[in-house]
Amino acid sequence: MANRKKLNALDSPEAAYGVRLRDAREARGWRQDDLGRRCGYSGRHISGVETCSKSPTLSFSIAVDGALGFTGTADSFERECRKIRHGVLLQGFPEYVVLEGAAAEIRIFEVGVIPGLLQTREYAQALAGGAVTRGIITPQAAEERVALLMKRQESLVRIVPPVLMAVLDESCIHRPIGGPEVMAAQLQHLIDLSEQPDTTIQLVPYSIGERRPFNRLVNLLTLDDRSLVSYVESETQGYLDREIASVLPLVRAYHQGQSMSLSPIETVDMVRRHRKGIL
Repeated sequence: MANRKKLNALDSPEAAYGVRLRDAREARGWRQDDLGRRCGYSGRHISGVETCSKSPTLSFSIAVDGALGFTGTADSFERECRKIRHGVLLQGFPEYVVLEGAAAEIRIFEVGVIPGLLQTREYAQALAGGAVTRGIITPQAAEERVALLMKRQESLVRIVPPVLMAVLDESCIHRPIGGPEVMAAQLQHLIDLSEQPDTTIQLVPYSIGERRPFNRLVNLLTLDDRSLVSYVESETQGYLDREIASVLPLVRAYHQGQSMSLSPIETVDMVRRHRKGIL
């Protein structure tokens, strides 16, 4: 037991899988070799999946379900494996969501689409539906993605809400998502959010050209202890960073972007004008 590796389910979807596998095995009083014999894998392989040195496969998950009696149930490891394979959650994102729900301050930068915390359900469903059409995720994964987003938004409604600052590239309001009615409702939602005392929304106009601070989603959190966390996401990867040396340059770039952005009042005026143009 002295060499038992500490696992954190928030580190990644694979880590969450490994933690749950270990918990299910130990709840039955089984060693890794015991579970391995029951599902046709070595104890070393079981250990590798539990500690994230091996990725769970679909065939492995089906075999584990059979050994544990989880086949076809809500606790199925096959179901969890499919979530990982279809990218419901990117690495680092589960931990980010937990921190986001308790952050004192949230800063967002986004290019191309309205960021999740500011999306209407219909806008989010249109984006998820597009991913299904392209074959990136399953319809079930799309529903889970939207449900998670709605829970994230609900977690921000607290007795003392976080300060939320969103700096959006102008492209976010011009890209038509879900048709005119969905887009018009989304833009009205931005206007409504801008009226909330703890929320600031600013647009980075096209006119700043190459001075745009970022080319992808960047989220910055200030926690209650004043520590800083960044989460940067690409199409296929998410990276959570707590190291102040690498987070501070992102904070500086964010402030530079704010200084070149339209004021909140100018932003609302631009959003309102564009909304009228699509109705």
